[in-house]
Amino acid sequence: MGNWIWLYLAAVNMAGFAVMGADKRRARRGDWRIPERTLFAVALAGGSLGVLLGMRLFRHKTRHWYFVIGVPLILAAQVVLAAVLRRML
Repeated sequence: MGNWIWLYLAAVNMAGFAVMGADKRRARRGDWRIPERTLFAVALAGGSLGVLLGMRLFRHKTRHWYFVIGVPLILAAQVVLAAVLRRML
């Protein structure tokens, strides 16, 4: 994979981690929250590892089954897709 892919993945995973931390902070304060659709969009855009690490570190969204199951499934699908693409190229 080209360097640009690694840079993109690093950036989107840092964003995923940051967005989980920001939403947890907002939840504690009772402020306006980041929509769950946005959290999933970041994960689907390649930031699933960052979102998952943010879930674990900040203990955020860990009671919602669709996050507990969905985010690891998205990560697994992305890993499989990356492996398939790597073999094809």
